[in-house]
Amino acid sequence: MSELSKRIIILGGGFGGLYTALRLSEFSWENSHKPEIVLVDKSDRFLFSPLLYELVTGELQSWEIAPPFEELLADTKIHFHHGCVNQIDLEQSQVQLDNGKNLTYDKLVLALGGQTPLDFVPGAKEYAIPFRTLEDAYRLAQRLKELEQSQLDKIRVVVVGGGYSGVELACKLADRLGERGRIRIVEMSESILNTSPEFNRNAAKKALEERLVWLDLETKVEEITAETISLVYKGQVDPIPVDLVLWTVGTKVSDFIKSLSLPQNRAGKLVTNSFLQAENHPSIYVLGDLADCRDKDGQLVPATAQVAIQQADYCAWNVWASIMGRPLLPFRYQGLGEMMTLGIDNATLSSMGVKMDGTLAYLARRLLYLYRFPTLKHRLAVGFNWLSRPVLELFLS
Repeated sequence: MSELSKRIIILGGGFGGLYTALRLSEFSWENSHKPEIVLVDKSDRFLFSPLLYELVTGELQSWEIAPPFEELLADTKIHFHHGCVNQIDLEQSQVQLDNGKNLTYDKLVLALGGQTPLDFVPGAKEYAIPFRTLEDAYRLAQRLKELEQSQLDKIRVVVVGGGYSGVELACKLADRLGERGRIRIVEMSESILNTSPEFNRNAAKKALEERLVWLDLETKVEEITAETISLVYKGQVDPIPVDLVLWTVGTKVSDFIKSLSLPQNRAGKLVTNSFLQAENHPSIYVLGDLADCRDKDGQLVPATAQVAIQQADYCAWNVWASIMGRPLLPFRYQGLGEMMTLGIDNATLSSMGVKMDGTLAYLARRLLYLYRFPTLKHRLAVGFNWLSRPVLELFLS
């Protein structure tokens, strides 16, 4: 790194981190200001998480939704470091990785994402499987394989959480297991998908009903063991037998982030200004699940992939502008609607006045996500595979 060059370190290679890095690499830089862009992630692969559910049913392959960072960044000048962050020295502007390497930064982007909390209920950490990462999907696939090869007449599955993740996962599991599956969703509130548009919620209820997925509403989980899950409904505790528990509830910030001397809210999220900068720390930007972020209109934005992708555009601009002496742009969130998968070849879409479900929504969802894939090269590879697969299957049948 030359004396005049800057180093931008981006911690986390999810939607916020990777897309920020790619946008930064596309900007025009004056030679004296051209920075080194460094992306750090604990995984060697990017995960397009909204399509993680398709691995459950084999509709997609892992390479399609989780390409290696080295492959994605091959045609860029972004440097990738595979490793975990041990410490951030805010005074020295330095990041320490678990391999002992220290990286000094001029601008720091925190986009490390959240974690699924499993410490609220006894037994959850030992016996429940979260569904957030590629490793979670592999672990679920192995467990499903074991259950399908067992002598069990019925495979009893409990999905904890009636939000988007829980509903999407339940539908995929029901389609995979068919008549052998006994799926139930446990939800604390009085309805599934409380924050969803009514159209999506009704489509989800219909899909669950068609798949005979049982709903335990206004119900809490008290304890999980190797063979049972204890549910609490109106003060009554009911232990029921279970073969598989999936946990889709909640997001927490890692203890490492909470230890930083940066302004935080009660949940440990880092408070930002409208430029996505950590409060009182203009050289540090925060995106995604880590950010307690309000946009220029004072709207508290949700922690979703859609938001993180939009934040990446603003973050990249503001980092570039702060180095090039240009004005920063306050983040403005635009809700573009919602999509969710409801089993094999079925989905729902509600966006900009358009509402659809079924096969047409399934195809639209696929195409919109294909457009959102991070690089053109990967889009073309996956798109060609999607087009050619039906032909190959017909030829080989």
